[in-house]
Amino acid sequence: MLAHGLARLRRFARRCAATVRARVGRWTTPRPRSLAAGLATDLVRPLFWRRKSAPRARPSPLATATIALIEEMGRDNPLWGAERIRGELLKLDIRASKRTIQKYLRQRPRPRPDGQRWATFLRNHAHETWACDFLQVTDLLFRPLFAFFLVELGSRRVVHVGVTRRPTDAWVAQQLREATPYGERPRFLVRDNDGKYGAGFARVAEASGITVVRTPVWAPRANAVAERFLRSVRQECLDHLLLLGEAHLRRALGAYVAYFNAARPHQGRGQRVPVPSAPPGRPRGDAGRIVALPVLGGLHHAYQRAA
Repeated sequence: MLAHGLARLRRFARRCAATVRARVGRWTTPRPRSLAAGLATDLVRPLFWRRKSAPRARPSPLATATIALIEEMGRDNPLWGAERIRGELLKLDIRASKRTIQKYLRQRPRPRPDGQRWATFLRNHAHETWACDFLQVTDLLFRPLFAFFLVELGSRRVVHVGVTRRPTDAWVAQQLREATPYGERPRFLVRDNDGKYGAGFARVAEASGITVVRTPVWAPRANAVAERFLRSVRQECLDHLLLLGEAHLRRALGAYVAYFNAARPHQGRGQRVPVPSAPPGRPRGDAGRIVALPVLGGLHHAYQRAA
């Protein structure tokens, strides 16, 4: 009797399994669709849900007069932000969130500054603009030394370099005289707000017909060419030397400036040197022997073809 019952149970289980497989296969087997059903599935349904889920423009909870007041405050007070305007509205018993105020402030046109931008000015007048800056270092006995540089922005050429222990106004003015002999002068001279540039420096610049342009406070990018040159001087020269004194620093900077002007390629100028010794010619392949000339005792090398 028990064996007969187990056999009936096995047959029932097999029938249930076959029924389940048939129904699952019917659900998963793709059915051929008509053209109308395909359009409804592939075109109409995405458009419907896109329209249904699109954000709807809600009416502003603020009154029209409040919106006009926010725009007026932003227009009349260009230095005010959303939080500052929110405080003014609270003084008038008008409540509005910061996000709401920002939404109406973004709609106002931002005033453009008068005149040309600083980058545009430098790009238009780079060939007639010099930049100057100081570099302070210490010698072997930890005594301060100061180096003064003048750099032409257009070619990156170092026009003049001076070294002293006491950079007074008279000394700085004399450096500007030495850098502008025989009428060689720039139209503009960019400098920072260092106190070493005094009245004597200003008189020499005015007498030479040079317009001195002062950079804004805490804006090193305004004098980026000079700042980048000072970084090159430190990384490629002074960080590898123990300076014995003023004369040693003057010789080292003189050798580096000569290498910088005549032999060092610059990425900002398309890998060209500031003062090329000869116009670039056609590639000669393996013609001519290449020699390496040591600079600063072998710290750098200048490569050129032998004559």
